[in-house]
Amino acid sequence: MTTTTTRPVLSKDGGTDKRPGLLLGVVLAAQFMALLDVFIVNVAAPTIRGELSASGAGLQLVIAGYTISYAVLLITGARLGALLGHRRTYLGGLALFTAASLACGLAAGTGQLIGFRLVQGAGAALMIPQVLSLIQRNFTGEGRVRALGAYAAVLATGAAAGQVLGGILVSADLFGTSWRPVFLVNVPLGLALLVLGARVLPRDPRAATGHPRTRSLDLPGLLLLAAAVTLLTVPLVLGQEQGWPLWSWLSLGASGAVLAVFLGHESRLARRGGAPLVAPRVLRLPGMGRAVFRIAAAMAVNAGFLFTLTLHLQGGLGHSALRAGLTFAPAAVVFGAVGLTWRRWPARGQRFLVTGGFLLAAAAALGLGASLGGGAEGGWGLHVSLGAMGAGLALAFSPALTGALAAVAPEDAADASGLLATVTQLGQLIGVATFGTLFLGRVHTPGAHASADALWVCALALAAASILGASTALVRRAR
Repeated sequence: MTTTTTRPVLSKDGGTDKRPGLLLGVVLAAQFMALLDVFIVNVAAPTIRGELSASGAGLQLVIAGYTISYAVLLITGARLGALLGHRRTYLGGLALFTAASLACGLAAGTGQLIGFRLVQGAGAALMIPQVLSLIQRNFTGEGRVRALGAYAAVLATGAAAGQVLGGILVSADLFGTSWRPVFLVNVPLGLALLVLGARVLPRDPRAATGHPRTRSLDLPGLLLLAAAVTLLTVPLVLGQEQGWPLWSWLSLGASGAVLAVFLGHESRLARRGGAPLVAPRVLRLPGMGRAVFRIAAAMAVNAGFLFTLTLHLQGGLGHSALRAGLTFAPAAVVFGAVGLTWRRWPARGQRFLVTGGFLLAAAAALGLGASLGGGAEGGWGLHVSLGAMGAGLALAFSPALTGALAAVAPEDAADASGLLATVTQLGQLIGVATFGTLFLGRVHTPGAHASADALWVCALALAAASILGASTALVRRAR
């Protein structure tokens, strides 16, 4: 997860950081831990549901509640980093995340667990935007490109690694604690990163006139963005269980309207010389809009595939948490390998990587559904499809993210990192809510056949979403 470069690595105070590999390792370890926590709960979900008697909506909120507060507050976390200093905000978010992880591990009921997951997401929202900002501000030239590649690989492998580690921890049943170690594992790691971060991260400079840290927080923008995300996600999580009542459709429609108001507010604020949550110039960067769509689509497919396949493996086929978690190992290995090496592939084929990745992911989704059809165990077809899914999503995600960030100027690092981190989390949230609802709504009776039928429907939907992501290449050619 670490990388070094022979070029100078500039620190925020204008000096030279002599330990770039250690700095990168510390921030990427926190990124990995926060991402791990999005997916590590997937494998534990059936156990949590059984022990806490959680409803389907309650289970989705345990998983998605973390991502809801994470996604809503990410851009604000990026701005707080610019206002208060990236080092200070990173360490504060890490401390909150670690404390909330301990509280989640000790939760006595579903309501408590959902509440602590929301707090955990808030801590991650403070911490994670600083990762990209610290990379943008402390690495230059080829060193920055390599650091962004390592960041993309960590972001990619963390999802599947969460499934594997979750399976190991739940199956181990350490000291009879069942699912609780999936949260408690963050505590020693978080404490270690707090100690290392305090020693390795560059000191925050003092605020000066005209420095980005003097900008305001844009509270109206924060409230509008939070409202838009909440109006979108709540009906996605709760609508299926409640039979899609009228309020759920009104909420989905209102989310688009509030988002339009938010974008209008941001544009007006920028024209008046204010400091919007998302600077319009960042949105106007070449290729940024296309990258945003691609990243959201890749993360939605990734999260939906992981969540629904986990439910099928454990709920439909009766696999243990450990076996279900280890099933995702091929996807994790291939995702990481492709994410780290795609830049060394022939240059003339680079522009086709994202499109090819989405098409490969579509084929892999269909392969998964076919290999598990009728309640089958999958065999080699399952493992090949999982490897293909890992490769496809790595190609769809990593080049899009790296390309979007590589040209961002240091002064726009906070805005760009907040925007893309938010899009990443929203994509995952939409994937869990949409494909999870699609799966749970079709498992009306227990058994492998009913679960396999539901998974096949989800596989078709995942393939369609992947093809939609690939269609961005057609838009580019038309332009």
